[in-house]
Parts: sequence; C-alpha cells; structure tokens
Amino acid sequence: MVPRQEVSAWRPRVPGVVEVFHAHFTEYAYPMHVHDAWTLLIVDDGAVRYDLDRHEHGTPHDTVTLLPPHVPHNGSPATPHGFRKRVIYLDATQLDESFIGPAVDGPDLADPVLRTRVGQLHSALRQPGDELEAASRLALIGDRLRGHLRPRLTDDRPPPDHGIAHTLRELLDARLVPGIALDEAARLVHAHPAHLVRAFSAAFGIAPHQYLMSRRVDRARRLLLDGHAPSEVATATGFYDQSHLTRHFKRLVGVTPGRYRGSSRMSSRVSSR
Repeated sequence: MVPRQEVSAWRPRVPGVVEVFHAHFTEYAYPMHVHDAWTLLIVDDGAVRYDLDRHEHGTPHDTVTLLPPHVPHNGSPATPHGFRKRVIYLDATQLDESFIGPAVDGPDLADPVLRTRVGQLHSALRQPGDELEAASRLALIGDRLRGHLRPRLTDDRPPPDHGIAHTLRELLDARLVPGIALDEAARLVHAHPAHLVRAFSAAFGIAPHQYLMSRRVDRARRLLLDGHAPSEVATATGFYDQSHLTRHFKRLVGVTPGRYRGSSRMSSRVSSR
C-alpha cells in the first residue's frame, strides 16, 4: 500500500473552536505530544490506537474520543489500511480544567447521539454563514460531554423556559439579516447557550438556526418573485454568498433560487418585454 497523508485544517468563526482538522493517514504515527486545547475526535474509517496517561486506548468508528489539554498522548493506525478522522479542538470556554481528570479516566465515549451530533457539527463548520447552527450544535455537545464526565451535574435539569424562547425568537426576527451569535443572544436573555437552544426547540419544535434560515428563505422568495437576481437576494437576506443561499433555498423549497425566480409569471412578463 502506498502511504497516504491527506489533511485539511481551518479555523472557523465559531467561539470556542480553536481549529478543525481532517486527516487520512495509512502509516503515520504521532509521537507523544500535548495540546493546549481539548481534542474532540471521531474516526470515520479504521481505528486509532493511542496511549494517554500511560494507559492504552483505542477509537473504533462508533465512539467519540475526548482528549484533555496538557496530558501527553500519541496515536497510530490500528488497522492495516490506516484511519480517517475528524477533529475539533475546543478551548477552555467549552470545558474547564476541572474536567481533565474525568476525561483521562474515560476518554472514549460510546454514545450514538453524541457521535451523530459531532458529525453534524463538522458539517456545519464546513459552511461559511452557518455559524449559528455550529454554535448551537456545539452548545448541546458541550452539555452532553459534561454529562458524561460529571453525570450528577445534569441529573436535575430545569424545565424548558418558554419565556426565553420567545425572547430569542424576537431577537432573531429583529436581527434577521445581520444575524446574531449564540453567545451574544445567551448574554442578552441571561441563559446558558445550551439551555437557550433546548428551550427554543421545545417551545417551537425547531432549532434557532433552522428558524433563522427559514425566515431568510421566506424573504428571499418574495424578493425573487419581485424579479431580483439571486446574487442580490443573497446579500439582502443575510446569506454569506449566493451558494449559501442556494444550498438552504433548495433544501427548503426543492429548487434553486434561479429556477424559482424563472418560474414566476412576473419574471416571464419582465423577460418578454
């Protein structure tokens, strides 16, 4: 087998995320090293064998691995064809140093819900303009990680607060085009980000980022029917660029903005003049 080393790395504009790193290695072995951030790791193919605090561990594809900062570890392929992994490095705003000990004791988490959420977070982090979705998913992931590391902290969760849910909806409506970061919204309504996301979802049956994108797409539909070009509409409705508009528009409407605009009777009259 020809050795492969494929990597991609970037720093998204999402508070709490230091770096995103995707890699495919067939033979490369990491020496002992440390990070100053938390390492949230999922393996999509193959497996990784690693030592943490002088104990051997492994990462099958159905687990989530959380490696704490400042604790030495290494890593090498545990299968003949190597491994493909996705990593998110998180700063101390997501997990403080008090969680390091529990993470050393149990770094590999067999939690299908957490595994799915981490994968969804990676998808959101790849798309500029989806920072609210990424921050919302990260908030729920952080909450679930804390529940694994210290279960007693999440035994008595407060019931959903519909008051803060309605306040957040008002904020999203008021900031439809410029948007609002989850941490800013949490400060304004005096709620933890994870509680804010859960409360909104419980009250309205939709996550905050889904609500925001739905409202933006609705506004985009009106502008397209008025004859505006998709590139103009993307800017006017708060999307990062035209491709960002197209992705969400097609997911919610079933067709691209250009095709939707072309189907309009008014558009046909304008073009025939």
